[in-house]
Amino acid sequence: MTSQRKRGIVTPKIEADIDQAITSAFAPRLLEWFDAHGRHDLPWQIQRTPYRVWLSEIMLQQTQVTTVIPYFQRFVDALPDLHALANAPSDDVLALWSGLGYYNRARNLHAAAKICMAEHDGELPRDFDALHALPGIGRSTAGAILAQAWNELQPILDGNVKRVLTRLHGIDGWPGLPAVEKQLWTIADASLPASPAARLRMADYTQAQMDLGATLCTRTRPKCDTCPFVDLCIAKRDGLAGEIPASKPKKAIPQRETRMVWLRDADRRTLLLRRPSTGIWASLWSLPEVDDVEAINALAKQYIASNHTATSRELPAIEHAFSHYRLRIHPHLFDGVAPRARVGDNDDLRWASHEELASLGIPAPVRKLIEKETP
Repeated sequence: MTSQRKRGIVTPKIEADIDQAITSAFAPRLLEWFDAHGRHDLPWQIQRTPYRVWLSEIMLQQTQVTTVIPYFQRFVDALPDLHALANAPSDDVLALWSGLGYYNRARNLHAAAKICMAEHDGELPRDFDALHALPGIGRSTAGAILAQAWNELQPILDGNVKRVLTRLHGIDGWPGLPAVEKQLWTIADASLPASPAARLRMADYTQAQMDLGATLCTRTRPKCDTCPFVDLCIAKRDGLAGEIPASKPKKAIPQRETRMVWLRDADRRTLLLRRPSTGIWASLWSLPEVDDVEAINALAKQYIASNHTATSRELPAIEHAFSHYRLRIHPHLFDGVAPRARVGDNDDLRWASHEELASLGIPAPVRKLIEKETP
């Protein structure tokens, strides 16, 4: 495998036979390590309910624990259970999620809560297929919820677990490839606790897998010498811990440009428009956008009283990265404007005071811009 890498050949090594020495040792060693070194005081562990477990798993998708904790606490303080979430206005849910990114997670969470009210007697379903069918809940997330909320014997395969298993078993190839992922699911299933005592600790076992990947078997500079599997790990044995798992094949990330028109009146209110219900930042409140400089003044005139002249200036550009492209925002501020009398609040347009902004779902770069430029 090493010689293949040096020649630039990447061939996934997917073994037909799973290393039984590794799978049989996995759960006992992992739980012993977790008892001594795992995380035991996360807010969704301290007061464990199916709702809190579900919320944490959705928030933790593509987001680190340290980032999630304050958002989680704020969310459950406002919407403490599934009933509260299902009955909350969409704007409230998006406002609580604002800044956490990947807003489809919030929309799916809200939609799933409504389905639970309508089809599952107001409860999160305990059946795997019914849980998996809810918006935003994939196979791994469903397994994680069942294991942590109800102690059910379910494998998981999030990014941390993929990294641990590919290194332990020496599996080359990007884990997102269907053939590699299929093998990893087989390994994850074969690695589940075997003893009755360990099977009663599925919540700990599930958390332990994520903790091991997050704290020891990290993407870069893994702490192999303190890993409980250092003597079994094939990647460590072959000197490939820094190369496994293989990275996703790179594509050129496109750069996009947009111009945002920020209209602020004499009372320091900001004009916000609701974005379309699909696409980036769907249904969030944001600043009006135009494609080119020539359109800026024309757009502003739609909302400014015809006999009023406002001061205007271009602000420094903002760079924002999405998973599949980079966005450069060119903000243009019209300050002290007099709004047109015919322009009032409606479902998709509002003049919001600075105090009101905190209760609205606003894209993170737009919120940062307003906060930075507001005295």
